[in-house]
Amino acid sequence: MPGKHQHFQEPEVGCCGKYFLFGFNIVFWVLGALFLAIGLWAWGEKGVLSNISALTDLGGLDPVWLFVVVGGVMSVLGFAGCIGALRENTFLLKFFSVFLGLIFFLELAAGILAFVFKDWIRDQLNLFINNNVKAYRDDIDLQNLIDFAQEYWSCCGARGPNDWNLNIYFNCTDLNPSRERCGVPFSCCIRDPAEDVLNTQCGYDVRLKLELEQQGFIHTKGCVGQFEKWLQDNLIVVAGVFLIALVWEYRPNARNLEKPEIQICMRDVLIF
Repeated sequence: MPGKHQHFQEPEVGCCGKYFLFGFNIVFWVLGALFLAIGLWAWGEKGVLSNISALTDLGGLDPVWLFVVVGGVMSVLGFAGCIGALRENTFLLKFFSVFLGLIFFLELAAGILAFVFKDWIRDQLNLFINNNVKAYRDDIDLQNLIDFAQEYWSCCGARGPNDWNLNIYFNCTDLNPSRERCGVPFSCCIRDPAEDVLNTQCGYDVRLKLELEQQGFIHTKGCVGQFEKWLQDNLIVVAGVFLIALVWEYRPNARNLEKPEIQICMRDVLIF
């Protein structure tokens, strides 16, 4: 009738924003659960789940920790964002937003501290890598991680190939009966592009040669220096990641999903 207007009660959370947030976070949740399951499976294969004390037996880093921690954090965030968006639970959405903000500011603080205390960070990184060099043969996952890092950054050891003297299998002492004595892992070797089969013995006895001769067989630069160079070369990419994290923090969430201007969905359009 003329003069009368129909009024529709607007939803607390916009339809489009809600289902976009739900769809994204359910993927995030599933990926987190997958990472966590892989980590727990790997620990089960190692016997860690039946003997928790085995976690402290490894002298270096257990890479499975990365899967467990990352998977656990992703699962918690995915659950909060997914259920919070679906049920329009502002508590879960605020928890989701605050958690993301905390992660972002921790990353920002870590970046600032790394710049201010770069010498101390470099020393700690050297110590960390050398501790893992010592434990190279103690865990197959750690071994694969070190090999990947050395191949990716074309480096060998923390400061150079001589860091492998810290490992009981590669040190050059006369009492070392290992065939790998005075050698380095194959991941230190300069690979021939025409080589189809990986030569895992390419690093044997290489440190018995003069340093100039070694340069023709292995990478002689340390991984700490190569990692720093990689950061400098990819500074724009690293800064972009921080920027994306900042934009992600201020995307539609519990604080702005309630704004009338974004409460639009196909149902409202069709009714209109």
